[in-house]
Amino acid sequence: MSRSRICKGCWEQMRIPVPLRGPASIPFRAFGIRPSRMNPNTCTICELMFTRVMKARKITVDVSVLFADLRGYTALSQSLSADTVSSLLDDFYDECAAAIWEFDGLLNKTVGDAIMAIFNFPIPHPDHAERALLAAREIQRRCQSRREVRLQGAGLDGSELGVGIGIDTGEASFGEFGRSHRDLTAIGTVVNTAARAQSAAEAGQILVTRAVCESAQSQTAASEGRKYSLKGFEKPIELYAI
Repeated sequence: MSRSRICKGCWEQMRIPVPLRGPASIPFRAFGIRPSRMNPNTCTICELMFTRVMKARKITVDVSVLFADLRGYTALSQSLSADTVSSLLDDFYDECAAAIWEFDGLLNKTVGDAIMAIFNFPIPHPDHAERALLAAREIQRRCQSRREVRLQGAGLDGSELGVGIGIDTGEASFGEFGRSHRDLTAIGTVVNTAARAQSAAEAGQILVTRAVCESAQSQTAASEGRKYSLKGFEKPIELYAI
């Protein structure tokens, strides 16, 4: 991943060149402005000062949302050492982050053995659905390579672990939610659908919605859809296995 010298989020949203690296960034770091943990090519202004910068607690944005979950982790935690289990989870987070950042996504949440990523804000890209899909494929590739190496020493071949991924694209509310505990994230049907698609995905599988297929046709041309009954949805949702 190439590291930007200025915050891509501040530049794209406000045309302000906030330094992230090099001598020019030193005065900014004194005021707590540094690379964000959600994406090192954005800064803590994007992450911690959303309401001040955007002049609103939340905005409506067109985004692609990706959820990924590490399958088999709970079962393996019963038979492996605590250090090995912890290393597996660290590997999963690291590889997901690298893949997401490679395509200018935001690693928005890590919850247990799952992650949530957002594409198209604060770094906009017209092809954000395709970027989310490419990131998903890169997550699968990276995680498979890493877990095979990690589990060899434990006498396992890596097939005991897998990653299930779900992606949807569409409008969502992005901003600061909650008062006693502020949470910068996206909410809406697109988020719920991506999360449920991830729950339906098998280990090693990527499930995407029709909206993703239509927005990223070069990556999904050979995919066939089928109906899934997803929790919280009255009607079956058509998902495509990638």
